[in-house]
Amino acid sequence: MTPPVSVPVTRFVSGAGTRVYRITVPAFPHLKVHVFQVVQGPPAAPSYAALVDTGSSDPNSQQALQAGLTRVQQEFGERVDGASLSRIVITHAHPDHVAALPALRRYTPAPVAAHELDAPLIEQPAVSRERHRAIIEEYLRWAGIEGPFAERLRKRAGNLMLPRGVPVDTRLQDGDMLDGVMQVIHTPGHAPAQVCLRVDDLLLSADHLLPLNSPPLMSQKLYPGGGLRRYLASLDKLDALDGVTLALGSHDQEMHDWRGRIRTLRERYAQKLDATRQAAREPRTLADINALLNPRMKEIQAVLLLDQTAALIEYLLESGDLAEIPTQGATLFQLN
Repeated sequence: MTPPVSVPVTRFVSGAGTRVYRITVPAFPHLKVHVFQVVQGPPAAPSYAALVDTGSSDPNSQQALQAGLTRVQQEFGERVDGASLSRIVITHAHPDHVAALPALRRYTPAPVAAHELDAPLIEQPAVSRERHRAIIEEYLRWAGIEGPFAERLRKRAGNLMLPRGVPVDTRLQDGDMLDGVMQVIHTPGHAPAQVCLRVDDLLLSADHLLPLNSPPLMSQKLYPGGGLRRYLASLDKLDALDGVTLALGSHDQEMHDWRGRIRTLRERYAQKLDATRQAAREPRTLADINALLNPRMKEIQAVLLLDQTAALIEYLLESGDLAEIPTQGATLFQLN
């Protein structure tokens, strides 16, 4: 285990005085993720403190989180420790957000909150893994994915979102006001159960709204309840919020012009959908369409781009722009 050189901690204060600390930890070798600590009341004796997300199960991620929490105590004077933590909230059950939850049980007994759709996955990750494994072969056939990329998708289907199950004490629904502090906004798309959290005039936008990238999307054939149509509808839900002055995504920097970012994402997906229509002017498999859309695809991007192409095709099938042509092998798709 390599000790983290430094753990960035940034403090934000809502218009009503709630403090939000952004702790940046390594999730995987090439990915950092933010864990947030939300605090109310006097720093010397906070009345409420919640941890939003946990980082990954990598020991370096867990060590960095503890170092960040120590910085919040020592440099900002917040007297919060594991015993006084009021709540752990999971925005969505992906490994960079939830996988450290079992390890955190050694630090705090704080009750866990997650969306009701994610609760079964968090409590029984092995059961969810087996469900995914059961459908992967049919998905690969449908998509026309073979060879090394198919093996990578099979391997991913065998991954656990967290090492072992943890009970979820509070099952969240859209519109809930959690602990009187955080408004729950269900934003499916990147993940079926993803939630954003509004804290006064601050928005913790999880992976739904990010400043530099559009979040990975998958076909509902793999993850029912997600997909592009729901993602765009969830963007509309955020755009309708009044009084939000700053959005804090789970990766990269904060967003002052968060509505401008929503406009950019809508435009980008409109362009991607148009490119997908053009690629399907002749009958092609999903894998072939993906190759046309991403001719300079790098190895590290391949699986995520295949996921995205599946989400684009699914959207166009639902809207009637594309037709699905069954064959004995991979399904073909063609512009209507």
